[in-house]
Amino acid sequence: QVQLVESGGGLVQPGGSLRLSCATSGFTFSSCPMSWYRQAPGKERELVAAIRGTGSSINYPDSVKGRFTISRDNAKNTVYLQMNSLKPEDTAVYYCRCYYLRRGYDYWGQGTQVTVSS
Repeated sequence: QVQLVESGGGLVQPGGSLRLSCATSGFTFSSCPMSWYRQAPGKERELVAAIRGTGSSINYPDSVKGRFTISRDNAKNTVYLQMNSLKPEDTAVYYCRCYYLRRGYDYWGQGTQVTVSS
């Protein structure tokens, strides 16, 4: 059974930091490119970071570049998102995703809420 379980969300003040984790099981984690998405109320889900199975080719949109860092530990089947200098506009539900078309992988976690507010 495939599982992706996010954790680490919460309430943080502007300028603060959070580290999200996504623990996975049920598929070959090391072969799957992993990504983090977020969805704010009333907005479409957007990609915030992506990383290949080897840890290369990290992508970030301009909105989070320089503040967010994605990493993975293939021994622990876990992907992380370090978020620094958080802003109120970073408030959203954050989801991790494994997407590998050639193997038919398209798995999502249930999401973790991040709220940035004073």
